[in-house]
Amino acid sequence: MGRVMDWAARSDHLGGVPRKTVIMAVSAFAKAVANLCNKSSVHNADTLMNLVRSRPPGVPLITVSNHMSTLDDPVMWGAFKGLLSLDPELARWVLAAEDICFRNPIFSYIFRTGKCIPITRGGGIYQEHMNEALQRLKDGSWLHTFPEGKVFQEDVPIRRLKWGTASLITRCPVTPIVLPIIHRGFEEMMPENYNNGRRPLVPLCNKDLKVVVGEPIEFDVPMMVETAVLASRHVTPPLQEAKWPVLTSAGQELDETAQRTLYIALSEKIQSSLETLRLLAKRL
Repeated sequence: MGRVMDWAARSDHLGGVPRKTVIMAVSAFAKAVANLCNKSSVHNADTLMNLVRSRPPGVPLITVSNHMSTLDDPVMWGAFKGLLSLDPELARWVLAAEDICFRNPIFSYIFRTGKCIPITRGGGIYQEHMNEALQRLKDGSWLHTFPEGKVFQEDVPIRRLKWGTASLITRCPVTPIVLPIIHRGFEEMMPENYNNGRRPLVPLCNKDLKVVVGEPIEFDVPMMVETAVLASRHVTPPLQEAKWPVLTSAGQELDETAQRTLYIALSEKIQSSLETLRLLAKRL
């Protein structure tokens, strides 16, 4: 995948006017869908609001959530009172599927100015734009990911997560704050199989949308790195030549086997937190 309008994603592009315009328009749309067309509620909203507004300088924030529809982002943020009225520079960056959001130059420009980072599904955790996501975290920004990797509208346990989020946590010099979020009802607002297997042209109305914010997931990354390195020594390496670069994290070098071991451990911890929150959301 080549670079997709990277110049449009810069904060100084045309004095920042396109970014402010797109984010204001998207915010208005999200608020209308969440609060006027539908009924929305948010539990534990202050946890996210406080982290967006006043986390320690230089500490990045990663929010992770289930993926119920193609409109999860931005509509889920429209349910939070005051979140979308913040400075556009505080708004989230989000990993977005290239085949859906970047299909033509117009879409590409809008999504890039709206702080979306194009990701090729199946392109691997070291694809080109993952480096951009990592740089946003190094800048101390807020990044949202859907670690399941695609839309799942069934009410079933959280599926095995892709390793992209885990790799970003590992590669970031400052361990990000990782905040789980679960939402419900979005699959009714934008069903995948609405009309002969197609989505509706516009969001459906009169649905109950619920967003539940958890508490930050605690990671002892140095300990997890050490455990992964030790465990990888007892794993038979693949026969083919390693394709991943050797990483240094928490003062230790991780070859591909150690990285895989670490990414599994990190992803399982995130998956467990999301599943616990999903079960709580069903009771609320």
